[in-house]
Amino acid sequence: MVSVAFVGLGRMGGQMALRLVQHGYDLTVWNRSDSAVVEEVVAAGARRVASVEEALQRDIVLSMLATDDAALGRFSPAVLEQAGAGTVHLNMATVSLAASDALTAAHRAAGVPYAAVPVLGRPEVAAAGQLNLVAAGPSSVIEAAAGPLGVLGKRTWLVGADPRTASLVKIAVNYNLIHAIQALAESLTLVEQGGVDGQQFVDLLTDTAFTGSAYTGYGALIAARKYSPAAFSVELGLKDLSLAEQAAGESGVTLPTAPVLRSLFERTLAEPELAALDWSAVAEITRGLVTEPQVRP
Repeated sequence: MVSVAFVGLGRMGGQMALRLVQHGYDLTVWNRSDSAVVEEVVAAGARRVASVEEALQRDIVLSMLATDDAALGRFSPAVLEQAGAGTVHLNMATVSLAASDALTAAHRAAGVPYAAVPVLGRPEVAAAGQLNLVAAGPSSVIEAAAGPLGVLGKRTWLVGADPRTASLVKIAVNYNLIHAIQALAESLTLVEQGGVDGQQFVDLLTDTAFTGSAYTGYGALIAARKYSPAAFSVELGLKDLSLAEQAAGESGVTLPTAPVLRSLFERTLAEPELAALDWSAVAEITRGLVTEPQVRP
């Protein structure tokens, strides 16, 4: 069995790494800091290393780093020069198109085969191995990692040969999720003001036209106002909205609703009791916009 390294064990990466260990992979892990998740993965059988350079000595390196700066810093040209012969790297996080291009160029210069495979799903989906994986890059890289990818996801969607294509698709999916969260926020606020139970409305909504996991999952969270623990933070939600705005700007595309969504995320981050919660807590801003109801004749 090939040796695998996982770089970045946050809420998502930790669950993905744990699943690989549970399925018998010889796993090396690197994370910037200690955490309960890192300890759990190591206790399950993974070996922790002190640097990304050490991780790059494995056959397959998977990474899940939350920001452009983290990805570019940890996989800089100087670091990539230390990669072992035959090592391939698959970036499974969401990064901007500019960062995707920079990572592709850095890997090409260092002779390290590289692909982007951002994931769709929350930590509980990752733990169950039911992620959707959006893959773009050389087919040889994606095929080399077919085993680990099969453990992590229920389907790998091949969208192109250029890694930036996978990043673009993931950015667009997240932009759609933001709209779904806001649509739920507005609809729930409307029916709640009419005395309708929010969860009953979500059950009705998701039994008819909107049966996907975004509506069932986020609908339940918003109806119950259950935003903690945060599987995906408000700050990261605004980051993903910014990535969509940047991608649109590069493509000459206008996103008419983006300014409204940005305002709602910024207002959420400005509220201390909301800022540290799950990104679906942006719904509380809409709930707070309720005014005195009109008097019916």
